[in-house]
Amino acid sequence: MSDEKILLVEDQETTREFVGMILSDAGYHVDQAVDGEEALARLDEEGYDLVLSDLKLGELSGIDVLKKAIALPDPPAIIIITAHGTIENAVEAIKIGAYDYLTKPVSSDELLHSIRRGIERHLLSSRIRKLESQLERDFRFDNIVAKSPRMRQVIEAVRQVAKSDATVLIEGDSGTGKELVARAIHANSRRRDQAFVAINCGAMPETLLESELFGYVKGAFTGAQETRKGLFEEAHEGSLFLDEIGETSPAFQVKLLRALQEGEIRRVGDNKPITVDVRIIAASNQDIKAMVEAGRFRTDLYYRINVIPIKLPPLRERRDDIAPLAEFMINRHAVKRPGTLPRLGHDTIALLESYPWPGNVRELENAIERALVLARSETIEPRDLPPEIQSFAANADAPLPKTALSMKDVEMQHIIRTLENTRWNQTEAARILGIGYNTLWRKLKEYNIKKPS
Repeated sequence: MSDEKILLVEDQETTREFVGMILSDAGYHVDQAVDGEEALARLDEEGYDLVLSDLKLGELSGIDVLKKAIALPDPPAIIIITAHGTIENAVEAIKIGAYDYLTKPVSSDELLHSIRRGIERHLLSSRIRKLESQLERDFRFDNIVAKSPRMRQVIEAVRQVAKSDATVLIEGDSGTGKELVARAIHANSRRRDQAFVAINCGAMPETLLESELFGYVKGAFTGAQETRKGLFEEAHEGSLFLDEIGETSPAFQVKLLRALQEGEIRRVGDNKPITVDVRIIAASNQDIKAMVEAGRFRTDLYYRINVIPIKLPPLRERRDDIAPLAEFMINRHAVKRPGTLPRLGHDTIALLESYPWPGNVRELENAIERALVLARSETIEPRDLPPEIQSFAANADAPLPKTALSMKDVEMQHIIRTLENTRWNQTEAARILGIGYNTLWRKLKEYNIKKPS
């Protein structure tokens, strides 16, 4: 038995019992209502993932049930089903907010498929609402740790950007908090009550990226068994975060540019344009201007997304923020764990502030979470930190060379040590360093690091 709850509203007893049996056999919790009045009462008392309602119910119709359901704080998906279907009824129901409109007779497979997709949509919408509620609490500017002068400048820029609808390009190394800043921009903008939708453009092939962003129509390609909205449509009137935009191909950049210029998209396999109102926030861990000069990124798209540029400094260049960030992360775990959490020891703070942090804030968070698990006293000691940080401390105690190492040299040596500790498993090394696999691959190429033969 699954946890999903369905309210079945049907005034015909035989139909109600038959459909209820189908839903129960499929593993759903089912409550039944014999008319619109009972349905409204149940909606006041219980929370549901989906409402399946007949259109004709007597004094109150399925449309009345629909209007009540979508007005709830966490509205369920609503499917209207009727033997008296008309185009006008279907259009009205969908406009009001119904997920689907089915005409009797409907097969069990078709009904269960629609219900399954409707519940998936409801659960996704619920997660988005919870996330946005959390964002409103967590991403106010006074909750972003920014003690260092460079980060304070960034926060002031973000504060100004949030007031407008201008397209933003956030650049910075992996793990510096680009998505955090993007969410803060959205949470403090006029679009805060609409969706924030994020996608990593470098994590999927071009064909899949196109269908994810623009959607597709049934039959557009093998496996396209139904029409599906893309993320542009999901983000309508909200914000769309295009992470790692520098990883996209020139061919895809043409399609993206057209969407940004015209404010409309076309689903894959369809010639009909769809107007979208979306604020674009793009991000990259590469220098997009340098990519333009190298011919790897379109100049016209660069100027389209680079209306407001924001550059995030790596953690090694904002060392004043390291201790406050670590304390902030410890306090955040206080709501998840019982008892008193350990605090940072003086030696630990000194080590954290001297470490180069190739994985930036993400690596710091991983280190703090590990230390909280392994700490054996009320104080987090260097021994509680990950091995690569302890190894850095051991090497730091060695006599300094006559010529001081640059930060890039320190980073290169740290990457090599981590690879050696993982027996040159690049996936595991990237995880420990707190950076993406593609970022590690680029650093290996940049520093000409190769596995010993």
